[in-house]
Amino acid sequence: MTLDAISFDEVRVLVIDDNTAIHEDFRLILADDAEMHRNLSRIEDLLFGDRVESPTSPAYRLDYATQGQHGAEYVERAIADGRPYAIAFIDMRMPPGWDGLETIEHIWAADPDVQIVICSAHSDYDWTDVVGRLGHTDKLLILKKPFEPIEVKQCASALARKWQQARALRAHVDSLERVITTRTERLEAANQQLRHLATHDALTNLPNRVLLDDRVAQAIAHADQDGQPFAVLMVDLDRFKLINDSLGHRAGDEVLNEVARRLNAIARSVDTVARGGGDEFVMIISPAPTRQEADDVGRRVNESLQTPMRAAQTTLHISASIGVAFYPADGSTAETLIGRADAAMYCAKNYGRNNLQHFSLHMNSVTIERVNLESDLHQALSLRQFKLYYQPKVDTASGDVRSAEALIRWEHPTRGLISPVEFIPLAEDCGLINDIGAWVLQEACRQCRVWQLEGLPSLRIAVNVAASQFRQGNLLEVIRDALRSAQLEARYLELEMTESAVMTNPEESARILEQLSRMGVMVSVDDFGTGYSSMSYLRRFPIDKLKIDQGFIKDLITQPDDASIVQAIISLAHNLRLKVVAEGVETAEQLKFLRSLGCDQYQGFHFSAALPAEEFAAMVRSWEKDADASSDQEAMRTHSKLAAYR
Repeated sequence: MTLDAISFDEVRVLVIDDNTAIHEDFRLILADDAEMHRNLSRIEDLLFGDRVESPTSPAYRLDYATQGQHGAEYVERAIADGRPYAIAFIDMRMPPGWDGLETIEHIWAADPDVQIVICSAHSDYDWTDVVGRLGHTDKLLILKKPFEPIEVKQCASALARKWQQARALRAHVDSLERVITTRTERLEAANQQLRHLATHDALTNLPNRVLLDDRVAQAIAHADQDGQPFAVLMVDLDRFKLINDSLGHRAGDEVLNEVARRLNAIARSVDTVARGGGDEFVMIISPAPTRQEADDVGRRVNESLQTPMRAAQTTLHISASIGVAFYPADGSTAETLIGRADAAMYCAKNYGRNNLQHFSLHMNSVTIERVNLESDLHQALSLRQFKLYYQPKVDTASGDVRSAEALIRWEHPTRGLISPVEFIPLAEDCGLINDIGAWVLQEACRQCRVWQLEGLPSLRIAVNVAASQFRQGNLLEVIRDALRSAQLEARYLELEMTESAVMTNPEESARILEQLSRMGVMVSVDDFGTGYSSMSYLRRFPIDKLKIDQGFIKDLITQPDDASIVQAIISLAHNLRLKVVAEGVETAEQLKFLRSLGCDQYQGFHFSAALPAEEFAAMVRSWEKDADASSDQEAMRTHSKLAAYR
């Protein structure tokens, strides 16, 4: 029984005296008097109705012993039962057994909280002797025999209340200590969890970059002591972004967890496998006396990844590009080693992925170049270094220019004009593609409206939409803002997106495309024939145009297979009432062939490269022809399934 479970309404009293008549006196004074008081209160309640509250005295339960040994045994049993005594009235002389002082010593040894009243008719015990034996204490009183009943009642009442309050206080303290202990344990557990989270990746539970730096530092210390080199392997998953874009981040997380499990299975107990961030993993192979040992680990990594994985109910084939740096040959600090392994990894990607490369000094400049370019890219938007160029889309039959594709360029202050081929993949890697894409939409709509106000013929501007923009969830809002800000009608905006972007989440894609169609925005499938090429989505989705990838156009004249593919795409599109645009047209022969197949529009260097806004406007004016309203309307018309909503 706990302290707070003890009832304070009942007070146990022990009377130890070799004279049984004294026992009866205590019973009459404490037990019978208290019972009589309670009976009198009940009678008053019956006679007068309203009860008058009066101070209540404790209910005493008395036990008796004639010898000190017996009394000490009672106290021990009471403690064992969880019902301790509050007060003990003890005679000083109890021959032939213990005297009062020895009895008190044994009782306090068993229960130091018992309040003691020494009852004695003799004066041969001096208070000094008592203090000498028992020490200074506030739990001891002396009651001289013969005593008055009121003296006994006062002692019992005061000591009982004191005992009760002491126990209540201790119970409260114990409760507080339990609460503090529980909270301390929880806080310690939380601190341990925080320390773990601070040093481990939340997704894979592998060491993170913080712990990785520490492990590399430890490996350096051991290598210096033992003279054994070690290797750092940077493992980066190939085309992992495609998994996130096509299957979603949940599937990507499943892949990362499975890769972490497989890497751990390869590593020895003395090695470290860490997650560097994104789709990068780092392995510390310590020791690695020869380069061959590091190569063997890298080979086992890619062999383990060759086993297909399942994610989002799809079978996936994963490979990795691996860069290796050695201590001390390639660096003497953790930062240098990891950086050079990273440089070797990027070199492996440039060599076609799914391979391993050792660091060499020429790689360092490539990595530094990439880091500097990424740093500049973060500032390019705020510094207004981006610029849109416009490539005409030409009507194949008439030669009229009724639309153009907006293509972004980066006018770097020191590097000059940078092609999107160089910086768009970097923007996707560092998470800037959505912000850049939103700017392109805003600027293209603004420029289109400016040309209208300047009196140029009606033009539709096509803007490329990245898969991450399509998946982000706010594409419709971004488009509405761009149109509203430019005060441009939706029918003058065309969105180009790849098959992969559309097929990432077919149900969600259908919803977004239908809303775009209702708004009046035209939708084109870019690079048709290089992605999913599923015929079902052409029937399901409100799509207006197919753009034939320039890879098929390039060898159109010399490769019969490419010509057949182009002919099939055009026939398919027209049967579905879709328009077709050929991109990458560079020769008159290509144009003639496309015209013979009935291709609707083309773009490419044969007509014009992408031009700055001013040059494009001048080019359109020079090609402007007289056309009536009906021909304009026909050129702008779309055959989308939801055209009736416009």
